[in-house]
Amino acid sequence: MDNTDNNTAPAKPRSLGDRLFRLAGIVILLASAAAGWLVIDYQAFTKTQLAVPAEGLLLKIMPGRSVRGIANDLADQGLLKNPYYFEWLVRRSGSTTRLQAGEYQIKPGTYPESLVQLLSSGKVLQHSLTIVEGWTFRQMLAAMRADTTLKHTVLDKSDVDIMAALGHADEHPEGRFLPDTYFFPRGTTDVAFLARAYDALAQTLEREWATRSDGLPLKTPYESLILASIIEKETGVADERARISGVFVRRLLKGMRLQTDPTVIYGLGDSYDGDIRFSDLRKDTAYNTYTRDGLPPTPIALAGAEAIHAALHPAEGKELYFVASGDGRHQFSATLEEHNKAVRKYQMKRKPLDASVGK
Repeated sequence: MDNTDNNTAPAKPRSLGDRLFRLAGIVILLASAAAGWLVIDYQAFTKTQLAVPAEGLLLKIMPGRSVRGIANDLADQGLLKNPYYFEWLVRRSGSTTRLQAGEYQIKPGTYPESLVQLLSSGKVLQHSLTIVEGWTFRQMLAAMRADTTLKHTVLDKSDVDIMAALGHADEHPEGRFLPDTYFFPRGTTDVAFLARAYDALAQTLEREWATRSDGLPLKTPYESLILASIIEKETGVADERARISGVFVRRLLKGMRLQTDPTVIYGLGDSYDGDIRFSDLRKDTAYNTYTRDGLPPTPIALAGAEAIHAALHPAEGKELYFVASGDGRHQFSATLEEHNKAVRKYQMKRKPLDASVGK
């Protein structure tokens, strides 16, 4: 007897459409799971500090570098693992066109969003160069040549060409730049640096000239700059500047020669060997204030703001002479007799000639 259930029919094979529909469902589920994982992983990335070393990291972005290129640079330097996440963050923040080239100092504890804000702000790393009071124009140029963060374009040209690049071809360069510490991003041109120092000097001189003391024997701001440069070279002691200025101003008013060694030394130029002699004092140059009346034709050094102020605000008094006392300061005298005594007192301890007025 046949026990087969006649009511059971064999299963029909699934159609191609059914299989594709089921496969599509699986793909969608997997894609949803992957997308969910990506969202979670991306959010974790935005809330995790970048792998910045303890000493910080210098990031350089070259002009024209794309967002993807920057992201790859960050990955290459070990700051992040997935450069695509950083690229997405930049695009989502709308900063794609705002990232700026330059050098950036990345500090430990920086988050991805903070880095995007930094790169968008343009707050690039600032380098510095100090122009020292009393330097000559040549010494300033030498310091600029040695600075590798500046872009050198005119430093090897003539003084006239350098001043022409600044728009002042008819001006002598000595004393035209204000000593100070200047901050600037890498790649700043030497012309831009010089222009800042030139403008700073011009502004300082204009401000001080407007508030100058009455009765000065100085006809122009430039003459006050010349006097300031002499004061700068005569002393590095702050509280002596106004007194030395007073000596020079009174000598000019009386028609006395300034008789100051720094001007003689400047006039000797490269022939000066570090030792000034009596024969040097008698050698006439445009800068020899022993042989010529009045001020020299140009400044002899870069004068700082304090020296400029002193030149235009001299201390009152009767002193007409001063001599170096050997401790960095000077002995001031009102009469030639007093001065000669001071010279004998102090110069017996030193070489025959030291900076003094009225020898």
